[in-house]
Amino acid sequence: MKILILGDVVGNSGRKAIKNNLSKIINDYEIGFTIINGENAADDGKGITKSIAEEFFLLGADVITSGNHIWDKQETIDYINKENRLLRPANLLQDSPGNGYGIYSTKNNKFKVGVINLMGNVFMKKTENVFEAAKKIKDKIILKKNVDFIMIDFHGEITSEKMAIGHFFDGESTGVVGTHTHVPTADTRILEKGTAYQTDIGMCGDYNSVIGMNKENSLKKFFKSKDAIQHFPAEGEATLSGLIIEADDVTGLAKKISRLIKGGSLVK
Repeated sequence: MKILILGDVVGNSGRKAIKNNLSKIINDYEIGFTIINGENAADDGKGITKSIAEEFFLLGADVITSGNHIWDKQETIDYINKENRLLRPANLLQDSPGNGYGIYSTKNNKFKVGVINLMGNVFMKKTENVFEAAKKIKDKIILKKNVDFIMIDFHGEITSEKMAIGHFFDGESTGVVGTHTHVPTADTRILEKGTAYQTDIGMCGDYNSVIGMNKENSLKKFFKSKDAIQHFPAEGEATLSGLIIEADDVTGLAKKISRLIKGGSLVK
């Protein structure tokens, strides 16, 4: 089976690229399961709304993951309790609304896919220890015991945490990918025990920007200009950035991993 996972969708530009391309990509590449990180998908690049999430589901997304901006829209707190396909990081502080992982059926009901959403501890909002949380979840969702495939979205700032989680799940998950920094890394590979891995899969947004935000205003922010305003997304043509993982139906491990870079200014 082929699994598609796309990096953080940023603002209207990123949503437009999803709307114009996702269904065709799923069809052309014969994707069996699709995951999108939607935590920056709102108009201002912060959070996600019910209407945006439901549009992504209609376009073919099976699960939406998130990160540190998950609560930036008040309505999400209620919506996430009703929609189990929208995940928040599993290691958020105890009693947070929603779920950080789940088991989902593919559209043809042939396979079960476990999806785990984690968030780093370094330079991020306060969370429980991500490695302890990962261990507890790994003991609950077991490859080829109660699921056919397992995908992990690690939303984090630093590469070492992401790499460590990749090795922790190596051989016991289909894929581990990093999100949050909005810049795709060049370490796309299958780890030695069979888990697909990339430290960060980038964003679905306008790369003629500063991590998806308007570049002129971002420069004003860095120069501490009195003319700077609150960050807002760039509105040029977005690049869809993510991975397609071809997984072995028998073992649940990765057979092939390919970058998906489509449209906009980013060159594959």
